[in-house]
Amino acid sequence: MPPVLSQAMARASGTLKGFTTAQRTLAVIGIAVLVLGAVALGTWLTKPTYSPLFSGVAAADASAIVAQLKTDNVPYQLTNGGTTILVPDAKVYDERLKAAGAGLPAATTAGYSLLDTMGVTSSEFQQNVTYKRAMEGELAKTVMAMNGVQMASVKLAIPESTVFSSTKADPTASVFVESSGSGQLSPDQVDAVVHLVSSSVEGLTPANVSVVDAKGNVLSAAGTALGGGADKQATEYERRTTSAVQAMLDRVLGPGNSTVSLTAAMDKSSSEVVKESFASPTGAPALNESSSTNKSNGGAGTGAGVLGPDNIAVPSGQSSAGTNESTTTTKNNAVDKTTANTSIPAGTLQRQSLAVAVDTNAAKKVDAATLTDMVAAAAGIDRTRGDVVSLKVVPFSTAQADAAKAALDAATAEANSAATAKTVQNLLIAAGALLLLLLALVLYARKNRRQVRRLVDLGERKDELGQLDPLVTVSPQTSALPAIPEPVLLPISEPSESSTKRKSLNALAAKDPEGTAALLRSFMDEKAGV
Repeated sequence: MPPVLSQAMARASGTLKGFTTAQRTLAVIGIAVLVLGAVALGTWLTKPTYSPLFSGVAAADASAIVAQLKTDNVPYQLTNGGTTILVPDAKVYDERLKAAGAGLPAATTAGYSLLDTMGVTSSEFQQNVTYKRAMEGELAKTVMAMNGVQMASVKLAIPESTVFSSTKADPTASVFVESSGSGQLSPDQVDAVVHLVSSSVEGLTPANVSVVDAKGNVLSAAGTALGGGADKQATEYERRTTSAVQAMLDRVLGPGNSTVSLTAAMDKSSSEVVKESFASPTGAPALNESSSTNKSNGGAGTGAGVLGPDNIAVPSGQSSAGTNESTTTTKNNAVDKTTANTSIPAGTLQRQSLAVAVDTNAAKKVDAATLTDMVAAAAGIDRTRGDVVSLKVVPFSTAQADAAKAALDAATAEANSAATAKTVQNLLIAAGALLLLLLALVLYARKNRRQVRRLVDLGERKDELGQLDPLVTVSPQTSALPAIPEPVLLPISEPSESSTKRKSLNALAAKDPEGTAALLRSFMDEKAGV
């Protein structure tokens, strides 16, 4: 073992031997805490971060993917009832490519690929059923491509065409969707799904498409027309108009002194108006014009006379020549024709009702009639359309405000007490840590003052003292002093026991002053402890 390491171990062993039982216990606890902390930190730092490899997979696919991960010795975790597989971040893309190469996940919705397996001997019934399944699969995959949809299933009910019935039932469709996360599809997304499915099947109308989510909520019921657009427009119109009127009242009366409520009725039906108008152009020439004239000349014979009384003939008139002429004119003029197609979408405002309540104290500053006119103008009230506006001055209740203030005060007091408790806790922790530090410093200082007693070999006692050589120091500027004659040594008497011990202590102190001081300090500490 190297000398340096041996000396370090010796010093550590000596230090441990100088510890008391309490010090040894604290040292063991501290070392154990440090070791456990180091192990926990190392485990946390080396723990990999897991990311989803596949989510929403079928049980058969999950089993095959897990078998592949075990073969590759890749750690994995299963969540969401085994439908989501998590692997370390560094292995996500590699394992995903390997799974794709192995044809996993395979339990996906089939589409038009079903038609590839049909033989030439398939019956008409098999062809119709397979075609319907292919359409269902393609629609399901298209719906799953939407943002927020994790899984989808489409079922079509297409009636069979027959010549033996004069009536034909309309096709219907049902869509089952499972949204990703805990959210729900928005009304716009539901309308998009309905229109997508209805436009993909011949004869299918949006009213015959029903949408249900995984929680059993009916998002769109069959037999009802889509009114989400009109409802959304009505809600948006009410919100926008209410905000505008409320902002105006807050500027006039002050915040909290008024409240506004608006109800708008929107037309949920859409229509198309075709108007044709005809007009004769001014100064335009005729398209075509034709004229025909007929003339005839000839004599007119006299008519026979009539019998008079007694059957005597009466003489007739004289005959004369006659002329006949007729003219026919036909003219076709150009006519201007105007055709106007007007599409009226759903969401046309039919009527609205506006109610405004003003606090009594705030209403003293303004005139009620003036305020009513301002509110009606801000909301776009049209009385000829049947719109209604009502403004009333009433005293406002302060119970809710008082309760809110009390709750706020209680929350503030609770927060202050929690902050105070946290501060006290931090102070106690700091004080405890400081006390532990001071205790450790005191124990360390006492340990340094306390030394292990050692036996010192003082040697044999000599009866005669050696002579000291004279110290002569000669410098260029000084001269040597004359030597002093040596004194005559008298015989030394036998010292007593106390003087012998005193001389031994003096010799020990002269030889090892630091050790002697440490020994005296230890004696004083032991005496103080007693």
